[in-house]
Amino acid sequence: MGKYNPENYKIDFSEYPKIITKTLPGPESVKLHSRAEKYIRGLSSQVKLFPVAFESGSGCTLEDVDGNKYIDFSSGIYVTTLGHCHPKISEAVAKYAKKLMNAHDFTSEIKVRLLEKMAATLPGDLKGFQLYDSGTTAVEAGLRTCRAATGKNEFISCFQDFHGKSGHAVSLARINKISGPTRAPGFYMVPRPDTYRPWWTRCDGTLDTEKYLEFYDSFIRESTTGQIAAFVLEPIQGWGGSIMPPDDFFPKLKKFLEERKILLFADEVLTSMGRTGKILCMEHWGVLPDVVTLGKGFGNGFPVTAMAVREPYSEAVDKISASTSYGGNPMACAAALACFEVIEEEGLLEHAMELEKVFKKCMKDWTAKYKIVGDTRAKGCLLGVELVKDKKTKEPFDEAGKMVYQKAFRKGLAWIPAGHILRMSPPIVMPEEVAVKGMEIIEEAIAETEKELGI
Repeated sequence: MGKYNPENYKIDFSEYPKIITKTLPGPESVKLHSRAEKYIRGLSSQVKLFPVAFESGSGCTLEDVDGNKYIDFSSGIYVTTLGHCHPKISEAVAKYAKKLMNAHDFTSEIKVRLLEKMAATLPGDLKGFQLYDSGTTAVEAGLRTCRAATGKNEFISCFQDFHGKSGHAVSLARINKISGPTRAPGFYMVPRPDTYRPWWTRCDGTLDTEKYLEFYDSFIRESTTGQIAAFVLEPIQGWGGSIMPPDDFFPKLKKFLEERKILLFADEVLTSMGRTGKILCMEHWGVLPDVVTLGKGFGNGFPVTAMAVREPYSEAVDKISASTSYGGNPMACAAALACFEVIEEEGLLEHAMELEKVFKKCMKDWTAKYKIVGDTRAKGCLLGVELVKDKKTKEPFDEAGKMVYQKAFRKGLAWIPAGHILRMSPPIVMPEEVAVKGMEIIEEAIAETEKELGI
């Protein structure tokens, strides 16, 4: 195991962040985005709020087409966990782009090396794999695998979880009139523990995990046919706003599911590959999922994802027509293998945990210092700040969220909005002084927003 060297990712604070245009987005970004707007549809909220056009990235930094320079606190969207254009990863992809780009699901030497690395690195007996090109596809395969493994066909997921944008993945999350008149048959949703907004509490006001499990038991008996193949959930909610469970939730949930012969399906597309300081986020609680999906940081920007299945259920994968056109192509395998190697060689899991301490220290007095900050949270390099209109009612403050996001972006911080919740996912290669600088920019934006709103 290597040791983290901050010199590899050091930045010059006289150059980053650095805004050289009078307005942001700058004139070249405006022109380029205007050309794109004639054709592109369905842009994300972060682009709509700040339509900058990026040109290049290196490590923890980005530069737009106008020459403005930013510190990156988004990793794309939780994707470039190891920083932009990491030399080892870029070289690995380039090698196979010149050598062998695709051979369907035939075996290649680079694929075997990746599979062996996954088997050696992932916890427990997660040793049955299939490779894909998107998180959604991996989730869909996971659902089919759970059905094949159990002979059951229903699923339970959680409010505010997000699992993808195709048919059954959509049915695991919030449905609107665009998604369809209803979720697919056999898909059910339940609340999950949120320590800041608990549904059930003990006499002392703290969250009561047992009450959630009691509700799950009643819900399964009263609202389903009892044919639950799996409980599907994110270890930490991403789209929902970096919502982190109490530490006793997953150990108790795993026992609950085992007693009922229900599989635990952890969607770690967002939380895997060191994002929270572990290869799998579930390792923080000592819980081994039966099925797990990996993505985003799995290829550090190259589109490669995976489904991993515990050995007792791995033969079920053979029953679902699991292969895809692009999954497991040599370029993808090279990218993913390089990511595993970089994490090990540079000691990045340990460094991510050190960064968590830095982030928590920066935010420790924000709830006392600022009237609009209701809660702050961090696990590794996955962070959230919740903005509220009133700390007693905890009413979400979406307007403040948009303002803080835009103000910080104009100061040179690229990051992610989520309504009233500020989401951050800085690269785990980030030096501590860069992390502190980014948090200072966010705090400045919060203070300015309060002042502008007259709070």
